[in-house]
Amino acid sequence: MNAEEAREVDATLRRLGIPGVVAPADPEDAAGEWRVYDSVEPATRTDITAQVLAAFVAKFREADPEPPGKPQTGPTRGFIIPPNED
Repeated sequence: MNAEEAREVDATLRRLGIPGVVAPADPEDAAGEWRVYDSVEPATRTDITAQVLAAFVAKFREADPEPPGKPQTGPTRGFIIPPNED
């Protein structure tokens, strides 16, 4: 993600209460790629981007456990032909 996307991710994480520090992958290159870390300190931080993404998905599954676009259980269109009563 870039710096603008990082600001949006940071705001979303704060709103959802998901811990993480959004920072550039290379502290000397703020225009480069950004990731989510467990701490601010570049020397000791760990990349937790994948875990944060999983937590983000879990938050939305809690709100709506059904996947989007779930197929309906019955027919949506067609004809009903009664059985032949011979």
